Amino acid sequence: MSTANNADLGDKIVAVLKTIYDPEIPVDIYELGLIYDVFVNEEMDVKILMTLTSPNCPVAETLPVEVEEKVKTIEEVRDAEVEITFDPTWTQDLMSEEAKLELGFL
Repeated sequence: MSTANNADLGDKIVAVLKTIYDPEIPVDIYELGLIYDVFVNEEMDVKILMTLTSPNCPVAETLPVEVEEKVKTIEEVRDAEVEITFDPTWTQDLMSEEAKLELGFL
């Protein structure tokens, strides 16, 4: 697969991630900094390394499933898997400028 196709797929994955919101914070999970990394292998399987705002997050069970399901809707993606990590622990420093502005932190 060419690098251009990978870049396009990366953009599509980011676009999908930006449609998923933390139910307690009116900012999408990408801008919140909850997505640590996205890997795509040659078979077009996607693995997303993400965190939650806290280990006790009320959507700890449902949010990773929602991310997997929405990423799987991308035509090129064969499969998607989310791995939750708390290393490093999420902090407000991981939020984008846009998210900080939206939440009044700037």
